[in-house]
Amino acid sequence: MSLPTLLSQHIVRRPQRIALLQHIAEQGSITRAAKSAGLSYKAAWDAIDELNNLAQNPLVERVVGGKGGGGAKLSSEGERVLRLYQKLQALQAQVLEAAEDTSDLDLLGRLMLRTSARNQLHGTVVAILAQGRNDLIRLELAADLCLDAQITHDSTVHLDLQAGTEVVALIKAGWLELLGEEQPATPGHNLLKGTIDAILDAEDGPSEVRISLANGHTLCALAEPLHLRSQRLAVSQPVRVQFSPSNVLIGTPL
Repeated sequence: MSLPTLLSQHIVRRPQRIALLQHIAEQGSITRAAKSAGLSYKAAWDAIDELNNLAQNPLVERVVGGKGGGGAKLSSEGERVLRLYQKLQALQAQVLEAAEDTSDLDLLGRLMLRTSARNQLHGTVVAILAQGRNDLIRLELAADLCLDAQITHDSTVHLDLQAGTEVVALIKAGWLELLGEEQPATPGHNLLKGTIDAILDAEDGPSEVRISLANGHTLCALAEPLHLRSQRLAVSQPVRVQFSPSNVLIGTPL
C-alpha cells in the first residue's frame, strides 16, 4: 500500500512529530520516548493519535505491559514511514542549500496549513450528493467507516472534489456529542461507535475524552463531567459519537 499523499506532506511539514517514531522504536515505551523527544506524555499521545488518524493503517500500536508504562511499538507501516523520514533527513541539507535566501523558506512556511481542530481524519470522497446550494460529501475512512460532510457547492468546486479525492476531515472536539446507550441519536447526524480510552479531567471546564474507533483512529471530544456521569460513560466503556455533517470541515493538499 502506498503512503497516502496527505501523510507524506505531513512528514515534510511536521518532522518533529514523525521523529517521535524513532524514539518509540528505540525506547519501546511512550513514557521514555516522550522524555527523549522533550514532550509530555499527553503531547506524545496527541502526536501519535494525529499520525494514526492520517495514515491508512495505524503507525503505532499499544503494547500491554510495556516497560516503563505506556508500552508501544511501531507497526510494519510505522517502520516503513520511519525509513522514509530517515531518507528525507538525508535530503534536508540539499533543500536548504537550494533555497536562495531565508525568505524562500518563510514563504513555504506561510503556505503550509496548520489547524486548531483536534480531530483530523484521513478519508477518500466516495460520493457527492447535491442539496440545493450545498453538497453532502460522503467520505470513507480506514476500515470502511464513513462520515458525511455538508459544504457549499462553491466549496466543492473550489476544492475540486470528486470521487477518489483524498482529503482530511477536520472536526473540533467541542462539536462531538457523546451518547450513552439509552440516549437517542439525532437523525441526519454522523454516528460513530467506539470505546473510551481515557478521560482527562480539567480543574475548570469540560473533560477531554479520548475515543478509540474500530478502525484504529482516535477521536478527542469535550464533555462536561455531569454529562458523562448521567450517561454512565467511563473509561473502557462503549460510546457513540454524533456530530452534524455541517460541523465537518474538509481540507485538501495545496
